[in-house]
Amino acid sequence: MDKQPVEYYKDHVKPALKSKLEEFKMLGYAEVSEEKLWDFLKNKKWRKTKELSVYEVVSDVLSVKVGEYMNFVTVESYKKDNWFESEEGKELLKGLI
Repeated sequence: MDKQPVEYYKDHVKPALKSKLEEFKMLGYAEVSEEKLWDFLKNKKWRKTKELSVYEVVSDVLSVKVGEYMNFVTVESYKKDNWFESEEGKELLKGLI
């Protein structure tokens, strides 16, 4: 099969992305956007492999689990924010300092 950079397939796999987003909505995660899901796939699933076949891209999209996505988003939010300066971080560190 012909392998292409994953960005090449973004428009081709929109039905699979929409299907996965509908599944997320049914499970109570309506705030997940197509762009966020695509970013997750690029940064987590396809981090090391940048060229795939279309069937591999569709398979990866349809195999995403909500917990897997939410774990990624949580870790990314901790990386971006200075969590130790937040109220939650200060509260947890209060007894240690």
